[in-house]
Amino acid sequence: MSADKVTLRTAFDDYPHTRAIKTGEVASDLLTFDFVPTKPMNRAFKPMVREQAFDVSECAIVTYLQARAYNKPIVMLPCAMLSRFQHHTMLYNSERGVITPADLPGRRLGMRAYTQTTGAWLRGILANEYGVDLNQSHWVTFEDAHVAEYSDPPGVERAPEGKNITQMLLDGELDAAIFGGDMPNDPRLKSVIPHPEVDAMAWYRKTGAVPINHVITVTEKLSKTRPDVVREIFRMLVASKQAAGLPKPGEVDMQPFGFKACYPSLALIIDYAFQQQLIPRRFSVEELFDDTTRALGA
Repeated sequence: MSADKVTLRTAFDDYPHTRAIKTGEVASDLLTFDFVPTKPMNRAFKPMVREQAFDVSECAIVTYLQARAYNKPIVMLPCAMLSRFQHHTMLYNSERGVITPADLPGRRLGMRAYTQTTGAWLRGILANEYGVDLNQSHWVTFEDAHVAEYSDPPGVERAPEGKNITQMLLDGELDAAIFGGDMPNDPRLKSVIPHPEVDAMAWYRKTGAVPINHVITVTEKLSKTRPDVVREIFRMLVASKQAAGLPKPGEVDMQPFGFKACYPSLALIIDYAFQQQLIPRRFSVEELFDDTTRALGA
């Protein structure tokens, strides 16, 4: 096998656990990352799954599940680049009355896209932990899926062109809405789940899962032709995370790396995605990887 050093067109964000790679503190004799500035990060997902525009890219986990369902030539590394507990991400306008999970049936609920990973986690939590019948709510979206072949389930409607999700919530055109990393800072907007931090930790203790939003993907071609490079990418990510001192002592590891570490979270998001008609069948966790990436951190 060739040991030639390769330059990889790369899209992943700036995090404490990627800083040592981006500063060159963690380097390699096998590869160089050519970082393509991409803000916000989700703008990299569509070109990665549709065109394999990068050799290495962050990808939302639901986008990746759908990419596997439609045989896109990309493969995941067991590296959680971005995770967050999601219980706080559905908001309602408190000036229009209190809304709790029990009040959601029959309501108009907004989200950026039906396939948004934050939405998939939160809907799964609502259905499985709070008994919410997701089919009894009216879902309003603003964007298509990253994977072109996927169509939203019947009954999911598109907001009129030019509408803003936060303004629709404030104006009463939506009863509640799921946000993500861009949570609005408005004191009128309250969490539909009344005690999100407490409930999130109870959910974590019950499931052993952290809600993974983004993972690392590489092209299938790279993994097949240079498995040594793929293993080196993983080594560098682990070293960069260690250089950041993560996880801090006593804290939940929000960036699980390795097949075993990621397994509980991946098994759960597969279940949630299947329940919500985001994927046509329930994958095994093993199916999300190839022989090279499945062995990483196993």
